Amino acid sequence: MNAVLDEVFSSFTGDKAELIPILQQVQQELGYLPEEAMREIAHFTRMPESTVFGVATFYAQFKFAPVGRNIVKVCRGTGCYVKGAPRLLDEIEKLLGIKDGETTPDLEYTIETVACFGSCALAPVLLFNGKVHGWMTPEKVRHMLRPANPTS
Repeated sequence: MNAVLDEVFSSFTGDKAELIPILQQVQQELGYLPEEAMREIAHFTRMPESTVFGVATFYAQFKFAPVGRNIVKVCRGTGCYVKGAPRLLDEIEKLLGIKDGETTPDLEYTIETVACFGSCALAPVLLFNGKVHGWMTPEKVRHMLRPANPTS
């Protein structure tokens, strides 16, 4: 991890104004922000650890535990909710054996819910690795996640 941090830090001066871009770059390289990395970022930017942790925890984009190689995001906005998003989430949780906000032990999948994607005309919607999938059904979810559940 130290080599990764050294590489990231080499692109910055350590100015306090660079905190968010540094956090973003470290997360991009490591996949999340480990506690040790957060301490090193605080040291590099000459900021209190509490300030760095405070900024990082304020923004939903930052993760403090490893996430899966595949990210499944389910919209929980009103349109999607009414059109069946809870059934989608239930099916995904059942197939992967994890709950919203969790990652499979093999780090293959992470489930997240999002307030709204702004794709209400396609409700219910989920994002799979950043790609929008509309008019989803539990059956479509099973087909999409079949590699994670080869016995079905």
